[in-house]
Amino acid sequence: MATPQDVLPPSGPPPLSRTPLSKTPAAEAETLTGPPATPSSPADLAAPAAPADPPADAPVVARRRPWQWVSAAAALLLLAMAVNSVVRNKAFQWDVVGAYFTSTSVLDGLVLTLWLTAATLSLGFVLGTVLATMRLSGNPVLRTLSWGYIWLFRSTPPLVQLLFFFNIGALYPTLGLGIPFGPEFITFRTVNLLGPTLTAVIGLTLLEAAYAAEVVRGGILSVDRGQLEAAQALGLGRGRVLRRIVIPQAMRSIVPTAGNMLISALKGTSIVSVLAVSDLLYSVQLVYNQTYQVIPMLVVATIWYLVVTTVLSVGQYYVERHYARGATREGLPPTPLQRARAGLLRLQRRADAEEAR
Repeated sequence: MATPQDVLPPSGPPPLSRTPLSKTPAAEAETLTGPPATPSSPADLAAPAAPADPPADAPVVARRRPWQWVSAAAALLLLAMAVNSVVRNKAFQWDVVGAYFTSTSVLDGLVLTLWLTAATLSLGFVLGTVLATMRLSGNPVLRTLSWGYIWLFRSTPPLVQLLFFFNIGALYPTLGLGIPFGPEFITFRTVNLLGPTLTAVIGLTLLEAAYAAEVVRGGILSVDRGQLEAAQALGLGRGRVLRRIVIPQAMRSIVPTAGNMLISALKGTSIVSVLAVSDLLYSVQLVYNQTYQVIPMLVVATIWYLVVTTVLSVGQYYVERHYARGATREGLPPTPLQRARAGLLRLQRRADAEEAR
């Protein structure tokens, strides 16, 4: 006989049925995606649906920038007009330029210009390194003397300095070596000692030394002080620290500025023409003073300056790459020659692939 406890249902939730209930397609979609959101305001009704993410294999299209092409076309048009005005202008007398471009007088002046540039910049950097060392020393007298030299030669125009040294005989007719305020052992006349070429070398060297001192000092100061302290802690000598640690890192800052100084020194040698030194500009002036062909001879000098400056710029680029090794983790970017070789290889591979088809 059944008791009341057997008739009453058990407490708690009813047991789940093992047989799945059939659902309509709408109920299944609601189960997967959740119940539809009920708009709470009219603004929600007007809000657009969020855009779906593009497929993974969709092509990436760059943003069109038509004004870039317009500006590039305008720049190329202006360049073509400028080149056309130079090439077709008969006043340049390109036949005369070709005739005198490799003449003996012009080449002799070019050789003297290159010699002046190399001599003054080399001596200037030697003297400038000494001045930079004095400027960084702990001796206040040496620091003051170095600062005064740099201040003096950077504050006066190069032409004034050259004219001053050219007329040094008016101030010091004779120079001698001996005891101060006492007898002189060796004396010589400055008029016979300083000619135009030697005056130009001395004047330009002293000028370049003032700029080179600041370049070298800036390069030394760019080296991290912690590396010097670490080298001293390892017991390395000062010479080895300077050769292995200071100079390789300082050259990264020195080389770009030194390259600019080299190009400036090349162009700056043209001021020695006022001293009748037969450099490139003075040689050209001698020719057009006789032939009255001023424009073509100036074009000859301009083209030679452009050629030499371009060669120096290429050399500066590779010297900078040499001292920039290991500066970044990504490595050095490819050179223009390497890019050209890579482009030729790509073209050759494409041609081989087309032939294989």
